[in-house]
Amino acid sequence: MQTPVILIVEDEEVTRLNLVSLFQGEGYQVLEAINGEEMNQQLSEQKVDLIVMDINLPGKNGLILARELRQKENLGLIFLTGRDSEVDRILGLEIGADDYLTKPFNPRELTIRARNLLNRTVNQPVAEEHKSVVRFNGWVLDENSRNLTSPTGESRRLPKGEYRALRLMLDSPGKIFTREQLIRHMTGRELRPNDRTVDVTIRRIRKHFESEQDCPELISTIHGEGYRFVGKLEK
Repeated sequence: MQTPVILIVEDEEVTRLNLVSLFQGEGYQVLEAINGEEMNQQLSEQKVDLIVMDINLPGKNGLILARELRQKENLGLIFLTGRDSEVDRILGLEIGADDYLTKPFNPRELTIRARNLLNRTVNQPVAEEHKSVVRFNGWVLDENSRNLTSPTGESRRLPKGEYRALRLMLDSPGKIFTREQLIRHMTGRELRPNDRTVDVTIRRIRKHFESEQDCPELISTIHGEGYRFVGKLEK
């Protein structure tokens, strides 16, 4: 199995070198960049499996770069944010980051999260390579490409977190899934205090459906319990 490649995008030299050393010590191949221009250069030269990126970068910040990445790249993304940057964390999840850590962070925690993310995206890719589709209320979810196609034919590729949450609910329509169940299925980790990852992901999924006029409610909030799919599956 090929060694996963991690790209560190961090302009602060000491932090960047520490991250490079940390992941090299874990046996990964590690690349580094100080800004978006260098990041794109690295991506053009080599396949990257995971990006660990600071939000506060010179030039285009991490949020802008992440939005651009999600339009063309399919790889894991972990954000590093300031301790009090709740808005940045929420925006990062809205854009499609897979995970985030606030500075200062525990290096061991970062390597564990990176490993878990790589296990889902690199080491076990076969699980999502089903050549089939799920149809519901005029929508089509392609399990192989993760494309969600609207009743009017507009198609968009879902980030992994959105795909996994939606796919889980489609597997058991009407069943209530707790935030704990959803976060484990989406990210492989436990729900943390004040963690809004699930709520942000569900909101992003709903926005796709709301883009279609007269689309009925497909994901219902069960207050105090979680979420469930309330649409109708088609054969």
